[in-house]
Amino acid sequence: MTYTKLSIIVPCYNEEESVPLFYAEAIKQDAFFGSKGVELEFIFVNDGSRDKTVEVVKSLREKDERVHLISFSRNFGKEAAILAGFEKASGDLVVLMDADLQDPPALLPQMYTHIAEDGYDSVGSRRVTRSGEPPIRSWFARRFYGLMRKISTTEIVDGARDYRMMTRKVVDAILSMKEYNRFSKGIFGWVGFKTKWLEYENINRVAGETKWSFWKLFLYSLDGIMAFSTAPLAIPLVMGILFCIAAFALLVIIIVRACLSLTVGVLILPCIIAFVGGVILGCMGIVAMYLGKLYLESKDRPKYLIDEEF
Repeated sequence: MTYTKLSIIVPCYNEEESVPLFYAEAIKQDAFFGSKGVELEFIFVNDGSRDKTVEVVKSLREKDERVHLISFSRNFGKEAAILAGFEKASGDLVVLMDADLQDPPALLPQMYTHIAEDGYDSVGSRRVTRSGEPPIRSWFARRFYGLMRKISTTEIVDGARDYRMMTRKVVDAILSMKEYNRFSKGIFGWVGFKTKWLEYENINRVAGETKWSFWKLFLYSLDGIMAFSTAPLAIPLVMGILFCIAAFALLVIIIVRACLSLTVGVLILPCIIAFVGGVILGCMGIVAMYLGKLYLESKDRPKYLIDEEF
């Protein structure tokens, strides 16, 4: 199949050092795509950066009219930036990439070949190693993917990056999902289509520091679980059944000990009450988190606001 335009979406948050380096590497693929009759389009989405990211993108625009900018009024998060890029992209092929060069532009020709010649609708990327990451962060990441495979029907591949190339029909399918609380890795898997996975070694950031702290990643993982699984809602039911069984067993023990004139233990009841109370509060918290997501959805607020665009 013939394609004529590739839109490259690059979410940015405080990436003034990375953007020029990214552009310099990405533009090296211009010759390949030019030989295929494919025009490149760069869409940088500034997610409320506090540095000179906007000024850097504007300087690139002065040299290359294919460079576009969407600048948010504040920081709305990477998911909002991804959505804005998809809505702005005009290409019949769209690729999502990070500005820090952890997503190597050298893979772009290979991605294109799998779509144009092998008939794939989407080409995703996944890291086969996590070298350079803190061990505890890698351990929790693997546990998250393992958990998602067990509690969700949506395929979320271990080590999957947001870096992927998609045809227009895949992008349109993604845009048809209107939820406020978005989890792109899950959305990519949910829409399906014929997907090819490219594996590569982990690459460290070319400049700057990661914006994803352990706490932010933890909260993001909770968003993913709640967006693509209702399994946590079954926890209160399971805990209720277990405590009914435990309470009945304890009652039998107390009756037997009382009949044998053995000491029952005055601390048993307070401990049970405290433990059960903690479980009840935890279960209520799970339900409250889902209700909170529904509350945000019902507000129907815009997912982002644009301050500047060209």
